[in-house]
Amino acid sequence: MKKTIEGFGELVFGLPVMEARLSAPTFASLKNTIDSGSALDPSIADEVAEAMKEWAMEKGATHYTHWFQPLTGSTAEKHDSFIFPDFKGGVVTGFAGSELIQGEPDASSFPSGGLRATFEARGYTGWDPTSPAFIKYDSVGAATLCIPTVFCGYHGEALDKKTPLLRSMKALSDQTVRLGKLFGVDCGDAMAKATLGSEQEYFLIDLDLVSERPDILRTGRTLFGKGATKHQQLDDHYFGAIKPRVAAFMAELDAVLWQYGVPAKTRHNEVCPAQFEIAPVFETLNLAVDHNMITMDVLKVTAEKHGFACLLHEKPFAAVNGSGKHNNWAIMGPDGKNWLKPGDNPHENAKFMTIVVALLKAVDTHADLLRASVATAGNDHRLGANEAPPAVVSVFLGEQLTDIVEQIEAGGAKNSKDGGYIHLGVDLLPKLPRGNTDRNRTSPFAFVGNRFEFRAVGSNQSPAGANVVLNTIVAEAFDYVCTQIEAGLEKGGEFNAVLQDVLASIIKEHKRILFNGDGYTDEWLEEAAKRGLPNLVTTADALPMLQTQKAKDLFAKYNVLTNEELESRFNIYEETYETIINIEANTAADIAKTMLVPAAVMAINEYSSVPAVAGITAEMSSLLEATIAGIAKLEAAEGTVAKIAAMGELRASVDALEALVPSDLWPLPSYSELLLV
Repeated sequence: MKKTIEGFGELVFGLPVMEARLSAPTFASLKNTIDSGSALDPSIADEVAEAMKEWAMEKGATHYTHWFQPLTGSTAEKHDSFIFPDFKGGVVTGFAGSELIQGEPDASSFPSGGLRATFEARGYTGWDPTSPAFIKYDSVGAATLCIPTVFCGYHGEALDKKTPLLRSMKALSDQTVRLGKLFGVDCGDAMAKATLGSEQEYFLIDLDLVSERPDILRTGRTLFGKGATKHQQLDDHYFGAIKPRVAAFMAELDAVLWQYGVPAKTRHNEVCPAQFEIAPVFETLNLAVDHNMITMDVLKVTAEKHGFACLLHEKPFAAVNGSGKHNNWAIMGPDGKNWLKPGDNPHENAKFMTIVVALLKAVDTHADLLRASVATAGNDHRLGANEAPPAVVSVFLGEQLTDIVEQIEAGGAKNSKDGGYIHLGVDLLPKLPRGNTDRNRTSPFAFVGNRFEFRAVGSNQSPAGANVVLNTIVAEAFDYVCTQIEAGLEKGGEFNAVLQDVLASIIKEHKRILFNGDGYTDEWLEEAAKRGLPNLVTTADALPMLQTQKAKDLFAKYNVLTNEELESRFNIYEETYETIINIEANTAADIAKTMLVPAAVMAINEYSSVPAVAGITAEMSSLLEATIAGIAKLEAAEGTVAKIAAMGELRASVDALEALVPSDLWPLPSYSELLLV
């Protein structure tokens, strides 16, 4: 296999492979399903399955799996071989269309959040033809054909992340096409499609050092650790020269991802030492989510080959930058154009500003759901800390677009704030220059030239959940805009005048969500409270937003999640949150009791006979007492709030001890060692 750009997509049963191996009618039918979202013709399944099997076996595959994304947040697979006995002492190979289209894994041990009883074991996987099958090699070179699928229960209830994502994409497409027709776009039978470019941040830590850190091994983050004397203070790691060992890892990472058809584009050092980023070119949303799940897997596997552990936790180290997954979202209309790119004429810009204003409505109305979509135990440590956006959701448009929004509210935008080189063809909107917004790193939801960047998604999260919410709330906003425009036109209104009135009304109601300033300041939090914007600081605060009647009505109206499916998500995410806190608390108590207290006792014993360090000995003894008391308090704590507080108190005394205990006695590799890659 070619580990260069020439090998791009060679492990993917994509359109070029399909066209070469399928009959013309079958290929045309399948491509139409992929492009337009039309129902799959089951009569072509056998031919597609046979071609897929032959291609996979040529790549060395002996097994296939329906590759799906249960509500654990990771991926799942059950491998079945292509062989069948020939009853003559040998085997034949086969792969029927029915096996391609549908599988039946045991669903009893996957989280369902109350959708089904544990003894109801039957679950179904169903082929998603819009995301191509691919070959996955394990550590010993064994190949498996992976077929992206949805995962549902016996009665069709969604037990995965892909099913509601696909539903939300349809809801968004329906309303986008409707909006396009009002603007005179020839939509034909084409779908509109959300697109995504998902930037992925991560840490690389020496594998040998990680093996000596039980906290990282069990929880993905450090539960203790005195800050390094030098970390990111000088900003000298960000975009710095990539060290040879890391560069070799990145080169192999790109090569493997290219084989999977992942359009990995950008790689660089991030702000914190040992922190890095990889970013792809945008793709259709469903495929981009699948590719991000593949990317996270390849990151971990490739890192180990180079002697690293890849940490995807949102905050593996305290007091330095954490890791996010910047969600660059846009809409490709049924005409194939990016509708979040300012146009070349006033009519296109009217459509563009309609979408921008609708997004203001969507985000303001459902800021609580957007926050809930990124609520995890790990992300709680990141949001509002160091580089991450705050938990208060606001929208950044930049100075010029904000000025145009204000002009629309006042009665119609006639020129750009930047002045005379822009001229309007109608009174509604000016011609908009491209690239006229700065990037506000403190904004959770920022316009960045041709897309909106939702910066609050956690690095360890599947992007699916946030985009389910984003697609659905935008579909609702488009629905509202279309309904208002249609009503105005029915009353005999002129299109531009009706549109102006609709947009001005929306802006008046939802402009509170606009904020172009520094989201890190206490002043903004005070101002946000005055505006009535929700500040859901923790996962415990945010998850109940999934239980509101507003949320239930939203997802049910657009056939994205039933009330029962939405309830199940709340139950699963709440239980996951509590379980993670319990694991962290138990791990912290165990490490402190069995590793760190003995180290402190040894240090005190060694120092006790040296009068010159009596002060240090006394300080260590005091901190040891505080640590022992902290362990007892943590072990007695009940509930997540109490456990989180107790872990913080225990960490404070332990980290202070680390600063005094000789390094040769301290059993945990230090931050200075861990961040030195």
